Amino acid sequence: MNKPAAALTRGLTARHIRFIALGSAIGTGLFYGSAEAIHRAGPSVLLAYLIGGAAVFLVLRALGEMAVSNPVAGSFGEYASQHLGPLAGFFTGWTYTFEMLIVCLADVTAFGVYMGFWYPDVPRWIWVLSVIFFIGAINLLSVKVFGEVEFWFSLVKIVAIVAMIAGGIAVLIFGFGLHDTSAGVQNLWADGGFFATGIGGFIACFAIVMFAFGGTEIIGITAGEAENPQRTIPRAINTVPVRIIVFYVLTLAVIMAIDSWRTIGDEGSPFVQIFQSLGLGPAAAVLNVVVITAALSAVNSDIFGAGRMMYGMAQRGQAPAAMKRVSRNGVPWMTVVIMTVTLLVGVLLNYLIPDKVFLVIASIATFATIFVWLMILLAHLRSRRGMSPEQVAALKFPVPLWPYGQLITIAFLVFVIGVIAFDTDSRVALVVGAVWLALLGVAYRLWVRPANAEPEPVAVPADVA
Repeated sequence: MNKPAAALTRGLTARHIRFIALGSAIGTGLFYGSAEAIHRAGPSVLLAYLIGGAAVFLVLRALGEMAVSNPVAGSFGEYASQHLGPLAGFFTGWTYTFEMLIVCLADVTAFGVYMGFWYPDVPRWIWVLSVIFFIGAINLLSVKVFGEVEFWFSLVKIVAIVAMIAGGIAVLIFGFGLHDTSAGVQNLWADGGFFATGIGGFIACFAIVMFAFGGTEIIGITAGEAENPQRTIPRAINTVPVRIIVFYVLTLAVIMAIDSWRTIGDEGSPFVQIFQSLGLGPAAAVLNVVVITAALSAVNSDIFGAGRMMYGMAQRGQAPAAMKRVSRNGVPWMTVVIMTVTLLVGVLLNYLIPDKVFLVIASIATFATIFVWLMILLAHLRSRRGMSPEQVAALKFPVPLWPYGQLITIAFLVFVIGVIAFDTDSRVALVVGAVWLALLGVAYRLWVRPANAEPEPVAVPADVA
């Protein structure tokens, strides 16, 4: 009989990390949430994605600098504990877990919506229940299985988006009886202008736009199980600008150029809708397979990221010791089970409020995401300011634009929180967020602080390359 693994194993190759990074930026926020963002801002949503993407890139570069220097399973939860104190690490780790749980609820909800394309009479909650148990089972296998599944999920999404962009450009150039080529790309400004809904609409869309980038920080989590984090993490993070331009800006520009942005509604994915409106039924069916794959990929990554964060916190005494249990395959199985069971809340929500669940969930997830990104940046600032010039010069993956880029990004993220507070539809996210942080504060004072006068050292994954 094999001896049970005592820690996580480094089973993610460069190929896995690269496609996990790609897949993390192509999920429900793009395929489903982009419809709401377009509805709020019109064509100016393209500029919003560029601005938001630039901020996310600087967050990931800050995370990358720390992850390359210290690749651990707890990632930014560990960095916050080191540089901002145990309370900050506790808040960061559990809020990221909360973020992954909420994002996962959005992803399984979107999966139910997509399945309605073929089976409109089947209740959505049935699809949500099935996908939760399916992905939970995958995550109980070895990390190499997770990496391989995520690789193929991401590959399907990437190939489909590139094909859609190529097909859309062909329609714009040649028409094929589906588009007036004399009009060119005038739909991007002809129907009310580029800022069709005004500056107010442009600002309001940031609450949804930033949700789309939530989860990209999983790159830092993978460092604890990467075979060569010093090489793979920088390569993955440096592809972020290209991903944003191609997968978000160019894709949505093609969609809105083919047809007016006003025709993009809230039912289903805008990718599927645009091909349906052009009369391309089979293409719409194929795209629905793609967006379903995107949802499965996102749920897969969400469960992985939250599980590894809870494992890292358990190593530091900031989570129940049961979360340190690792299977023979090197998988923290207890955290996967906890995530799967907790996600059953999504089944209940989709049964009770199927029409409103996505927007509410997306708003709460955006708050949690912004909070985690702010803690990453603050931990990085404290880390850098505690270094000597020699230590800074020795960094293998230093951030660009130090320190002004980081300070501007912090200001921008605070601005996004203000947008969430101003919008009546998303304001509930701040209430939920405030209650969540208050509960964490009570939990830390009652259980964590008394039990951690001498915090345990973080276990380094086995089989270090």
